[in-house]
Amino acid sequence: MDNDLSAKVAPIITLCEATAAADIPAATGAHPELEIFVIFTDHSGTLAALRLADHLGQELDARLRLLMLHEVPYALPLTRPAVNVRFLEDQLFALVPETPVDIAAHIYLCRDKCRTVRLILKPRSIVILGGRKRWWSVEKKLARVLSKDGHHVIFAESR
Repeated sequence: MDNDLSAKVAPIITLCEATAAADIPAATGAHPELEIFVIFTDHSGTLAALRLADHLGQELDARLRLLMLHEVPYALPLTRPAVNVRFLEDQLFALVPETPVDIAAHIYLCRDKCRTVRLILKPRSIVILGGRKRWWSVEKKLARVLSKDGHHVIFAESR
């Protein structure tokens, strides 16, 4: 992989069977007090969310974090997901040429996406989700759950 590309996205892989927010690695960086979280949905949805996050992040001088949550069935150990972790990393790296954004990317291998993201986010976090605008989508469901938790959720529509 080209060093220029890998400098833009450096995935951090975390295994999460966390029971409290303290079990999730804390964010680090120049502006830890203001972060924008982009949740990976699919390529086009995440790209739309990253573009919006980049614009908003520049306006607010905020740090961007990309969260990829991958559920591992209970029948498998967290250390051996059905999908190769390299494949998940490649999905993140595929975004790099299409966006000017420098991001901290995190892959979370977890049992429950919703529970894990709720543990990761700080109170009243800014969260951007991207996807197609359908009322029944998984993205919209997650957006509703996070909004009910008090987070500021922005939906970036992809085409």
